[in-house]
Amino acid sequence: MSDTTLDGRQILVIVTNYGVEQDELLVPVRRLREDGAEVSIAAKTLDPIQTVVGDRDPGEVVEPTITFKRLDPGAYQLLVIPGGTINADQLRMQHRAVETIRAFAAFGRPIAAICHGPWALVEAGVLKEKTLTSYPSLRTDIRNAGAKDWVDEAVVSDSAHGYTLITSRSPEDLDDFLGAIDKALVEL
Repeated sequence: MSDTTLDGRQILVIVTNYGVEQDELLVPVRRLREDGAEVSIAAKTLDPIQTVVGDRDPGEVVEPTITFKRLDPGAYQLLVIPGGTINADQLRMQHRAVETIRAFAAFGRPIAAICHGPWALVEAGVLKEKTLTSYPSLRTDIRNAGAKDWVDEAVVSDSAHGYTLITSRSPEDLDDFLGAIDKALVEL
């Protein structure tokens, strides 16, 4: 638990029903809830979300709270996009999830993506002139999507071009990732 109080903050996490990296979903959700934020987990359906560990081993099962179809992006102050190779690849194929990312960027609201999560940002076309990090294999995709730069750092926060983008490389960077999320929420 951090020293930050996030009472009343509305956070949205978008994932698919299979393949999200367990810690990249559960660590942020639990920490944000402990700090007082209300966190909604959106998926394509209300079927249980099967997380994975290391992209292959079954992890915890999580219940989504809302579907992509029913969510209102304007009701939330920050968007979190966890990774997991399967999750990220499937997420970018969900039209409603991609529309949600575009809405957050257009509203000027913070977006936080970790590991393979930035693949959805590539699909949404919201990386123009941004500096960010991710799992290293996304580097070329990110640059080809118009990003200013891809860097190998634990966390990158870029507030240029209308919205704050927070990115991290992997579950090992979760403490830095969550610190940057807290900072962005406090500054709202």
